Amino acid sequence: MALVCGILLASPVIFLQIWRFVAPGLYQHEKRVLLPFAAVSTFCFLGGAAFGYFIVFPPAFRFLIGYSSEILDPMPAVSEYFSLSLRLLLAFGVVFELPVFMVFLAKIGLVDTSFLRRNRKYALLVAFIVAAVLTPTPDVVNQLFMAVPLIVLYEVSIAAVALFAPRPFSGFARQEDGDPGGQQPSA
Repeated sequence: MALVCGILLASPVIFLQIWRFVAPGLYQHEKRVLLPFAAVSTFCFLGGAAFGYFIVFPPAFRFLIGYSSEILDPMPAVSEYFSLSLRLLLAFGVVFELPVFMVFLAKIGLVDTSFLRRNRKYALLVAFIVAAVLTPTPDVVNQLFMAVPLIVLYEVSIAAVALFAPRPFSGFARQEDGDPGGQQPSA
């Protein structure tokens, strides 16, 4: 617990040192792109961790404690409690990076809004698969607590790509005559 708290408290200094190491090797236009991505990514991770801790963790823990009976008394150890909460924090922090990741993919030209809209049904399936893998306990309640935000974040990603990414790639433009690259291949 001391290690995790120490890393969290020292993270601003750690990130500052990483930035001071990387920044001299970047061009000015790369710095202008990287700084907003880093700020939004940090905000999304912290928002996801807060969502996981304050919204998902209490009902999930109550659900797990609900397995108690006259014969079975729940006695979670501090290490188990801490491990469960840490895994939930990290999982939700990573999951909330989805819009940033999609905008990045759109910026480099791999996806666009029409692609994301066409593949909604696959995104729904992937959301439930990812929720099944990332949740620390194999129960439906915790999987729903992760799958539903993933689906909402996918929709937010579509809006973010439409807002922040360049227009979709429309194919190769025909080059002017006299340029050898503009010749059409014969069929």
